[in-house]
Amino acid sequence: MQNSKNRRKFLKNISLVTLSATVLPVAANNSLAQNNSPDNPEDCNITTLDYYGEGPFYTPGAPQMQNNMLAGLNEPGTRLIISGQVRNLDCSELIQNTVIDVWHANDAGEYDNTGFNLRGITHSNSQGFYIFETVVPGHYPNGGSFRPSHIHVKITPPGFDTLTTQLYFEGDEYIPTDPAASITSGQYDATHRIIPLVLNNEGKYEGIWDIVVDGEGIVGTNDLHTNNGMIYSASPNPFTETIKINYGVFRDANVSLFVYDLYGRTVAKLEEKKMKAEKYTATWQPDSNLPNGYYFIALKLNDLQVHYLKVLKTDSQ
Repeated sequence: MQNSKNRRKFLKNISLVTLSATVLPVAANNSLAQNNSPDNPEDCNITTLDYYGEGPFYTPGAPQMQNNMLAGLNEPGTRLIISGQVRNLDCSELIQNTVIDVWHANDAGEYDNTGFNLRGITHSNSQGFYIFETVVPGHYPNGGSFRPSHIHVKITPPGFDTLTTQLYFEGDEYIPTDPAASITSGQYDATHRIIPLVLNNEGKYEGIWDIVVDGEGIVGTNDLHTNNGMIYSASPNPFTETIKINYGVFRDANVSLFVYDLYGRTVAKLEEKKMKAEKYTATWQPDSNLPNGYYFIALKLNDLQVHYLKVLKTDSQ
């Protein structure tokens, strides 16, 4: 435990107008199974502070998000879903019950400074997952230019300090000239807080952002999928009745393939046995009374989660 604390201390010390023609996802993909985990999780990029901090528009006391919705269904703008996991500083643990306080400008680039529209709080669940749906924030003037589209976030793991930062999106024309988003080194480095967006089958944009902060949680993953196993695909996604999961086990191990809901509750156990290194296929056919919505499929080897994908159960594909 002392070594873990020393490692954490060492790392700490070094340590989203509608989409314009220039704010485009790097890829438009019909499968939500793509881009559902970091491209290079072994890098374990620590979430940095934002140069502008919380900015002038923060309002304390935001309400809890209902059904993971930050933006109401009638909110104007392009729908956007942000999800990921919260991890500790060396990515070895997944942090549960982290408070994620979110606020941003509306489609027209305006903040609600009298109420709590586009302001809300969500938490990471028992597997470290979080998700919320909103709209793409608009640009607004900043000196002689405009601020890029961004989402403000305050992140507070249980028993640890709050980290205040901002999330940006690849392809935004104002990133290169923005005093905060353009920083590429040091404690305000925004490089790994500029994420790609992909278009899902529902016509909504999605971004994956794993949060890496000081905290303690349950044993998780960093580069473990590269050496142990991974989920290659889950299709069709979205699905209505049945979904097929293709995955690989890279070494003999006790393997489990579980499905979790947004609250971290286990809704299905697809595999749970000793398996040899090989490629496998599993099929999930949920009970008809299981609610539609997002679910996480997680692959574990010897009780260590090594990979996950997010899938959507819906009435129509």
